[in-house]
Amino acid sequence: MSVPHTIAAHHKGFNRAEIVDQNFVEFVQFWQGDVARAPHDDEPVLPGSALDARGFRELLESQLISRHLDLMARVLRVQNKVFYTIGSSGHEGNAMVARLTRHTDPAFLHYRSGGFMAERFRKLPGMDPVMDSALSFAASSEDPASGGRHKVWGSKPLWVLPQTSTIASHLPKALGTAIAIEQGKRIRHELPIPDDSIALCSFGDASSNHATAQTAFNAAAWTAYQKLPAPVLFICEDNGIGISVKTPSGWVANNFERRANLDYFYADGLDLAGGYAGVQRAVEHCRSTRRPTFLHLNTTRVMGHAGTDFEIEWRSVEELVALEATDPLLRSATIALASGLYDRDSLLNLYAEVRKRCFAAAEEADRRPKLDSLVDVMKPLAPYTPDAVRAEAERKADAAERERAFGGAEKLPEKQPPRHLAIQIGQALHDLMAKYPESLLFGEDVAQKGGVYTVTKGLHKAFRNTRVFNTLLDETMILGLAQGYANMGMLPLPEIQYLAYFHNACDQIRGEAASLQFFSNDQYRNPMLMRVASLGYQRGFGGHFHNDNSIAALRDIPGLVVGCPSRGDDAATMLRTLGALAKVDGRVTAFLEPIALYMTKDLYEAGDGQWQFPYPAPGEAMPLGEGRVYNEGHDDLVIFTFGNGVPMSLRAAKRIEAERGWKVRVVDLRWLVPLNDAFIAAQAAKAKRIIVVDEGRKSAGVGEGVITAIVEGGYGATPLHRVVGADTFTPLAGAAFLVLPGDDDIVAAAAKLA
Repeated sequence: MSVPHTIAAHHKGFNRAEIVDQNFVEFVQFWQGDVARAPHDDEPVLPGSALDARGFRELLESQLISRHLDLMARVLRVQNKVFYTIGSSGHEGNAMVARLTRHTDPAFLHYRSGGFMAERFRKLPGMDPVMDSALSFAASSEDPASGGRHKVWGSKPLWVLPQTSTIASHLPKALGTAIAIEQGKRIRHELPIPDDSIALCSFGDASSNHATAQTAFNAAAWTAYQKLPAPVLFICEDNGIGISVKTPSGWVANNFERRANLDYFYADGLDLAGGYAGVQRAVEHCRSTRRPTFLHLNTTRVMGHAGTDFEIEWRSVEELVALEATDPLLRSATIALASGLYDRDSLLNLYAEVRKRCFAAAEEADRRPKLDSLVDVMKPLAPYTPDAVRAEAERKADAAERERAFGGAEKLPEKQPPRHLAIQIGQALHDLMAKYPESLLFGEDVAQKGGVYTVTKGLHKAFRNTRVFNTLLDETMILGLAQGYANMGMLPLPEIQYLAYFHNACDQIRGEAASLQFFSNDQYRNPMLMRVASLGYQRGFGGHFHNDNSIAALRDIPGLVVGCPSRGDDAATMLRTLGALAKVDGRVTAFLEPIALYMTKDLYEAGDGQWQFPYPAPGEAMPLGEGRVYNEGHDDLVIFTFGNGVPMSLRAAKRIEAERGWKVRVVDLRWLVPLNDAFIAAQAAKAKRIIVVDEGRKSAGVGEGVITAIVEGGYGATPLHRVVGADTFTPLAGAAFLVLPGDDDIVAAAAKLA
């Protein structure tokens, strides 16, 4: 294959997109070669090829659609008609993967997937990849993928789940989806897709080095090592560069070809006729063996990373010309002409027709409505239907199933004496799993051991290993699994062992789980109830990583719901509501369990038993945002707090009342995201003084939100003091109590307000 010699003479000031475009036209115009008899539709496009003539024609059209969408985007970007220019040029061979898979194989795609999308659109009649893509490029509210919120490759009917641009963060949930396909069969859950589906996941060679990618590869191999089916097809589209950083020659093959329990296949993505068989082998292997499979797809990148990437500033003209000579569309043109399926004129006419179609769609998309109000922008972010959620939260589990889960009618939790927090969380989890047969509880040590703090004790015995199971020590993969199960219609209950460990995997919630409803315009949901052992006050044990109060990391995630109980009965009714939020509205929810209160039985003095409570009757649930008020009507001092701060504040209130004669009200927020501003303002309305007790750090806690709600509610003039943790990590032993606020600090704050 050769490129016209005139290309090399192009000056570095020329637009490379124009050059790539002209390359194709000139290549076809000047092509000379032998022409075969045109094959019939079902004959190989070239002798020995696994691709037939009909398939080639359709793949060629998909390649041209992808290319002209790229060229259109770069032309119209400067006119502010297009707002995304990361293109697929050079990666059009991924259309082969789309052709050889089904539209019911869930796909988690690299952003260079224009060819894949154009080809998958053929799977269902009446769909238009050009117009749908143009609407997305133009950020129109009529974009069927995201409603104009982002340029994403996505389609509900085609099972393409929209991805954001976080590097490699989609690999764990793709593997999780593959595992979920098999898990659904084991728990007799009706899947939304055929039982023999596979999960597809594409990414670049540079992304394969990312920690999040590596954790997915490791977990896939770990799963296969245990002979657990995990039908995921990892598609590494190797173009040899990540933005401007080159991948060493041979690195991808060297890194993955001999990796145990990750089955490696290679295909040339630059050559439809030659590469088709390799893609076919990988797809068939993954579907038939149900093993994790790695497809190394050779690609190139013609034109820069995005429209603003001027490669000529850091690459020589000679290097660019050599790269442009590897353009897969030039190889496809050779196949088209040599096979006799096209002559020069018919091929150039097809090229021009597709160009015209893409530009016409873009001009039309520019005239379509855009998002023009904040309400419309945020609509899919955090759907909430209070009446339906309440009804679902209050719905009781089947009586017989409850008795089976608890081991008999006499062992039902509502018939037991008052118990502490850890016991009642465990009881509430039994109830949830009895209520939702599609629920799964998993994490480190949660099964036979019953969790580090025995909170999940008995669940494995009651629901067996198909629904309660241990995972490998990898928080990223735990949350990737959760998303996969949710994608397949299950209700995941992942456990993160400590709040500090959540930071290892934060992007699985921030960048992926909590963003899916937003970026898919609420077409896709991945409901989950994430449990996290949290907060401080473990009497100096474990230091920072077992006494982490960084709730601010959770409060900064749009759409997430965060609840934090301080007592067992609240935990049970809160869990029922969190489960209902996930089931009804598809919400991603987090349940922060104060470790220091797990075993707490007493409040004021040893043996008083005043921090144990009866189990709430089935049918009781805590509405989202509802706080608990101790000493309603006491207005001399109002203390706002949550978690460990609640028993601390109650003890301090008793001392303050004795010392000053004040009537003290304590307000347990219970819900930390979203904060109930109206409730906070109402509790501040009659307060003569206010203390906000926040065990989070001074510069990043919950207290700022509480104070803002008080001020914006019109009560900023009320004397106020904040009792908060220090801006430091938590040390070991007694020094921990120098960092965390305590009873004495609350009493001292009251003295300052006197």
